[in-house]
Amino acid sequence: MSAKQFIDRYALALSMVIGAAGFELFRHLTPLLPPLIGLMLFFTFCKVNPLDLRLHRWHWLVLITQLALTAGTYYGSVALCNYWGAGKEETMIISEGLMMCLLMPTATAAPIIAGKLGGSIQNLTTFTLLSNIATAVIVPTFFPLVHPEGQLSFMTEMLFILRRVSPLLLLPFLAAWLLRLGYDGWQRRKESDKRFVLAHTWAQVPFCLWAGTLVILMGDITHTLLHAEYSWWILLVLMIGSLLTCLLQYYIGRWIGYHFPAPSKGKEYEDVVINPAAVPTTMAGVSRITAGQAFGQKNTTLGIWMCQMFLHPLSAIGAAAYIIWQNAFNSAQLYKAAAVKG
Repeated sequence: MSAKQFIDRYALALSMVIGAAGFELFRHLTPLLPPLIGLMLFFTFCKVNPLDLRLHRWHWLVLITQLALTAGTYYGSVALCNYWGAGKEETMIISEGLMMCLLMPTATAAPIIAGKLGGSIQNLTTFTLLSNIATAVIVPTFFPLVHPEGQLSFMTEMLFILRRVSPLLLLPFLAAWLLRLGYDGWQRRKESDKRFVLAHTWAQVPFCLWAGTLVILMGDITHTLLHAEYSWWILLVLMIGSLLTCLLQYYIGRWIGYHFPAPSKGKEYEDVVINPAAVPTTMAGVSRITAGQAFGQKNTTLGIWMCQMFLHPLSAIGAAAYIIWQNAFNSAQLYKAAAVKG
């Protein structure tokens, strides 16, 4: 087995184990998470020319379904907790934790995983951009409704969250676009036909950054689980609930992608370096993989950060548990794909 095959199969599982085992060290690196999120977004957006991005039916269907499930899960969880007689704080932790499992935008590393599985990087990068923009718009409006701060007005809190979230999600896209426009303009002035293309040696950078953030996240959440005061049944509910939401989102995403496939795979699809699992197949099969990753693979780094910044801190347990299920699912997919490829 080559080093690349080993990384493809076991990197995510090793990151979780290392982070949990060395949590006393890695939990101190949490201030690095926002810049790492920005870098992952930047390298992801560098992979595709914004002028080549195309929105397809499954993009809108997945986004609308995600928002509907988010609202339904939150208010449904509140109703069930009230029915069971849970306290106000317990209700807040559970409802916000399960809500975040659905609201988190698509992971910046999702296009990389999709490429390794045979999905379309270009179509998924388009949705990643759409998902993060939607999050930047929706979160500042929705969070003050579900978690109001008594001392702040709705508008004040909305603007505060907007200032904290939007730059983190939108600036990397603008930076990648400006870099591409500047480089292409410079080449045109030189009367050269060269255009900006992300070097193949950089193709794995978002995946490596994601593995690194996973180490830090596992360290932080392991420390939280070991030292925070909470009822064991809250942990159990969030663990089971995050597992169900994870499997549900992968299933719904695959169903939507299969029944509403994109008309094209994207120019990068046949590039075996960027899209190593690309094989001749139907668009329904490609879109099934792509939409499944778009809906199911979440930016848990951003989700945990938003919970700790704007919601009840312990609601981050839901997003943290999602890390385990999501990466276990992805590890199984990558292992299977690597085994088939040999």
